[in-house]
Amino acid sequence: MSAREAAFGPLLRELRRAKSLTMEALAEASGVSVRGIGDLERGRRAAPQRRTVAALADGLGLDDTERERLLAAARAGRTPGYSPVGVRSFPRGIDDFVGRADELARLEALAGPPEEDGAPGAGAGAPQGHPVVVAVHGPPGTGKTTLALRAARRLADRFPDGQLMVDLRGTDDSPPAPSELIVRVLKALGVPDRDLAKAGPQAHSALYRQVLADRRCLLMLDNARDEAQVRPLLPGSGGTLVLVTSRRMLTGLDDVHRLPLGRLEPAESAAFLASLVGTDRAAAEPEAVEEVARLCAHLPLALRVAGNWLATRTGWSVRRLADRLAREERRLDALSAGDVQVASAFYLSYRQLTPPAARLFRRLSLVPGPDVSAAGAARLTGQDLYDTEDTLEELVEAGLLGSSGDRYRLHDLLCLYGRCRLAAEDGAADIERARRSMFRWLLETAVVAGRWYEPGHGAPPPSWRGTVDLSTADKARDWLHAEAANWLAALHAAAADGDHATVVEVAESLHWFSDQWMFWGHWPEVFRTAARSAEALGDPLLAATQLNYCAWAELLCEGRPRDSLRYSARALAAARRAGDRVQQAWAHQYAAWAHHLLGEGGPAAGRFAEAVALFQAAGDLYGLLQALLGRAMRLRDDGRDEEALEVFRQVLTRLDEAGDGIQPHIAAFTRVSALAGTGISYSRLGRWDEAVEHLRTSVELSRTEGNIALESRYLNVLGDVLLTAGRTAEAREVFTRCVALGPDADARRVAEARSRLAGLETG
Repeated sequence: MSAREAAFGPLLRELRRAKSLTMEALAEASGVSVRGIGDLERGRRAAPQRRTVAALADGLGLDDTERERLLAAARAGRTPGYSPVGVRSFPRGIDDFVGRADELARLEALAGPPEEDGAPGAGAGAPQGHPVVVAVHGPPGTGKTTLALRAARRLADRFPDGQLMVDLRGTDDSPPAPSELIVRVLKALGVPDRDLAKAGPQAHSALYRQVLADRRCLLMLDNARDEAQVRPLLPGSGGTLVLVTSRRMLTGLDDVHRLPLGRLEPAESAAFLASLVGTDRAAAEPEAVEEVARLCAHLPLALRVAGNWLATRTGWSVRRLADRLAREERRLDALSAGDVQVASAFYLSYRQLTPPAARLFRRLSLVPGPDVSAAGAARLTGQDLYDTEDTLEELVEAGLLGSSGDRYRLHDLLCLYGRCRLAAEDGAADIERARRSMFRWLLETAVVAGRWYEPGHGAPPPSWRGTVDLSTADKARDWLHAEAANWLAALHAAAADGDHATVVEVAESLHWFSDQWMFWGHWPEVFRTAARSAEALGDPLLAATQLNYCAWAELLCEGRPRDSLRYSARALAAARRAGDRVQQAWAHQYAAWAHHLLGEGGPAAGRFAEAVALFQAAGDLYGLLQALLGRAMRLRDDGRDEEALEVFRQVLTRLDEAGDGIQPHIAAFTRVSALAGTGISYSRLGRWDEAVEHLRTSVELSRTEGNIALESRYLNVLGDVLLTAGRTAEAREVFTRCVALGPDADARRVAEARSRLAGLETG
């Protein structure tokens, strides 16, 4: 038998025996397993890859002639029916691919290094290795197939035994069964019909695994419906890379690398649009391009539709399309180009939902904020909490809903689609009932959460049966933060419905909490709404109270002391009509503070004195402490620092004497201000160590209480004191800490800290 006619197995046995080697000895010399050598010699495995043959030749110590005999036998053993080297069945690619650099890099890493001639058979890319399966999943329109095709083309040379794409048609009404798909892959790999018939349908799965076990292929399973469709198509051994794309997360698959896809980054979206419409055209209207990208929610499918629309309508400006997309009720209709429609892509997933999931998906479009909790979602359908959680997870699994922690979010275009389905499938009365149920729950819970911070309230009453955990003040604060956009919208809806008593109750319950979150940005809006409701109720005391809160919000949250004076004046007039000394005192307090910030010392001192007297007469300790703080600040700014220190000490003494008689959060807020004021006065007297000690204590107490706004304010003061004291390294550390505080900090203080740091770098 000639070299080219010799079967690989017998030839390998002949050469091994000629070298007087056992299988074990050859395995040790070559790095190929004993079992692998035995299977090859007995013909149980097809001929190996070149790198395995090279490893065996090295282990046998073959000369060039013998090595070529062994390689020739291996090549002859790979019959055209079983080893279609170079087979590629991918559709036409897309050249305007943008972004996804991290995802492509991960896929390249998972694919392993390129195969090299002579590499040992036990390497990462050897056929006898473990298959790598990657599930690329994400919502409709995120470009899963495009990414997988891009990766497949880049990785093709690493898989010399073939690169195949199989459309699983997972969104069809009747997708192909796994048995049908197995036969399709086997035929694509060149297995003859006679061998398929000989094996019979029951043995096709075993033949499928056998064929892939001896090869290094890239198999792309596109548009998978579920785990049951994919699982039989996953090889058990060999060097195949399997890329599975699906709208579903395919949570039930084991030993799978998961690659979630979301929206593009804004810069990538703009670059993608520019690649479709032309760089010159995009460069002429950069703001319009950015707006189109935003209105497309940075979703690749929507961006492609928009880009193709513009590319085929050269007479259109980008601004014209942006204006067209800006009409929310028409946006999904506008995002269609030929037979490609964003809404149709969404529908393919929507129609596969169970009825409870479809109903919840529609009603989630009623959520006014960016996301919602399970407890909030439950109010939309009337399901109990645990059933709602299961339904939400079904939507997450289907790729129609995003999740982060315990929050769930519909991206913008899916929300519009949900709203369309809602209008088409739910009656107007049911929709309004669902909205009112959610809004009522939001406002009721906001009142209970806010009252953690109100004097005389604290923890929820034993009779309260809520669906969220508000057992601590911190949990109440977290809920108010997380649901802020939603309960604010509910507050506006209550005002529009004329439910003024509820509006006032909500605002009142959040009064002291607002000190914990001063720079949220919506407190003027909250208290102006409540002031209008109080006036509509015809109650001058309620009106005075809410107008005072407006004065506070304009003064501290917005930094507009002149505008604040308008509200404190209206509050004083209403309080006098009501004959209420406490609200008169607060009106004087806020007016004094505004005059103080405006540098109007005379009016400030007089108003602070009025506030102190009225609070004392009314026996209101909370107000008195705040008025005393104002008096001390006024004394300090007049250069009377020793007198100011004495007043700050009075405040701290009163706090100590009151003990538990003062709400803890109010006591902490007041103590923070008194300690900081003391530190500032000490710094003006040149008593640096005492100044730094008091300011550091104030900052740490702010941090402990979670009041980021106050922490940012007094970190800056501490940094300036340290700089003046010549302690530059400590100052730099303090300013750096301020810059890193995040969005709840006072933006003005953060900007000041950043400026100080820049000065230290250049100084």
